[in-house]
Amino acid sequence: MTERIEVLTHSSIRITSSVGIIYIDPYQVGREYHDADYIFISHDHCDHYSPNDLKKVIGENTVIIVPKKMEQAVLADGFPKVVSVSTGKKMKVEKLEFETIPAYNTLKPFHPKSSDWCGYILITDGKRIYIAGDTDATKEAKAVQCDIALVPIGGTFTMDPKKAAELINTICPETAIPTHYGSVVGRKTDADVFEKYIDPSIKVEKKIKI
Repeated sequence: MTERIEVLTHSSIRITSSVGIIYIDPYQVGREYHDADYIFISHDHCDHYSPNDLKKVIGENTVIIVPKKMEQAVLADGFPKVVSVSTGKKMKVEKLEFETIPAYNTLKPFHPKSSDWCGYILITDGKRIYIAGDTDATKEAKAVQCDIALVPIGGTFTMDPKKAAELINTICPETAIPTHYGSVVGRKTDADVFEKYIDPSIKVEKKIKI
């Protein structure tokens, strides 16, 4: 399944699944795709919600899934097919099942818990794929059960590489994929530091090309 997961840049993720093409937080998209069946947005910061980049991936029947707080802004930006969600839910939109996980900072001010920003667990092709969003190692994140985990490691606004590795070692997915480093924030070498602290039983795949 991981061969069908791309990290285009930063936290911009593209997944080819049996239920369609799924994007998460498309940002700095390099070309016109227009093939999205589903787009998930984690929160409203400009490196995660970029209307110009949505226009590069959106298709005729794309469903955009956003935190409830964002719904009106996304509709106002001209995207009509929007589903708003809160955290802590199990949902199904068309053919895709998913769960919403709180994504927030514990000691930093950038992503307050009260905003109800989302991470997502996508359930497809026999796998549970956790896209953490911009988060620290919260109690909710530590309780996630998944097969594949995509977690931010760049520090400043999220976990740093060591903290992210500690989270991965707690939830024990089959595969961990680092995101959110090497461009907007974080160093190119952060993925190497992250991998150093990961339990050897967990596979690390570095997908950002930097």
